[in-house]
Amino acid sequence: MTTETVRRIEKTATAIHKTILKRDKPNLRFPMRSLSNVKYDPQRGHFEMRGKRKIRTLTVSTVKTFAQTLRMMAFSKELVENDDIATKREAYYVSKNWDEARFLEQPESDAVMDDVEALFEVNREQLGFVPEEKGGEVSGKLVIVDRDSETRKSLRIDCTRFGSGAYSIPISVEHLRFETEAKFILVIETAGMFQRLVKHKYWKTAHCILVSMGGVPTRACRRFIRRLADAMKIPVYVFVDGDPYGISNIYRTLKVGSGNAAHLNEYFCVPQARYLGITPQDIVDYKLPTHPLKDVDVKRARDAIKNDPFFQHHREW
Repeated sequence: MTTETVRRIEKTATAIHKTILKRDKPNLRFPMRSLSNVKYDPQRGHFEMRGKRKIRTLTVSTVKTFAQTLRMMAFSKELVENDDIATKREAYYVSKNWDEARFLEQPESDAVMDDVEALFEVNREQLGFVPEEKGGEVSGKLVIVDRDSETRKSLRIDCTRFGSGAYSIPISVEHLRFETEAKFILVIETAGMFQRLVKHKYWKTAHCILVSMGGVPTRACRRFIRRLADAMKIPVYVFVDGDPYGISNIYRTLKVGSGNAAHLNEYFCVPQARYLGITPQDIVDYKLPTHPLKDVDVKRARDAIKNDPFFQHHREW
């Protein structure tokens, strides 16, 4: 894929160069990255792009953004060709050497990086960019077969032997292999609950694998769980808070993917994941103690019901 990524970048850059030589205005066509441009496919179990695109044409008003996009493409090509990586934060700092094309704030850099990713229909890691955040943690009855980066020899990592700690999911998980006799995977929203279960060795009594998402799951975390579940043919249960954020952001993102990266959701989702935990209806049915929702929670719930294709399909939510 490394060679293919470079080929796609060079092909696009060459087309832009030829258009400029003809004194025409070059443009780039990106898939629109939002919930309004995705649909939920119940057969495949994840979000898919509808096909709407935005066009970025080189004009007086767009010259800076256009130049930033080209510089990001060039930086990506350099990273891939040198088998190197850069964090999203590092990419932002590197742009400070791009003169008038530099980014003023990191969100600008992140947005252009996401555009380039969507443009070439690859993931950030294939472009040489990696996230800052950890990919998640794993504990329990699982042996992960990794490989030494220098010798390429296999490394067997027993996830029951980290004491009070846990195995950290790496940025790239495609090369990993798994060995387990666990009955299921329990994915947990909060690091605190994960640590509590690790402390009491819940994985031992339940014969399971524990995975901590630490909030909204990263792509590496989602891909790891998906590959593990597919390879070992075991069920996945997701324990999140029974509030709008836990259900509509964390659980939904793990199960069907995100609207922002719908072109990649086929790989970064876990359609077989099942919700485990308190539902809002449980609070009513069992008269559970609770506290009033904040305005932001009410808004998030209404937005999910109105705009999210997953919840529109599953009306019972």
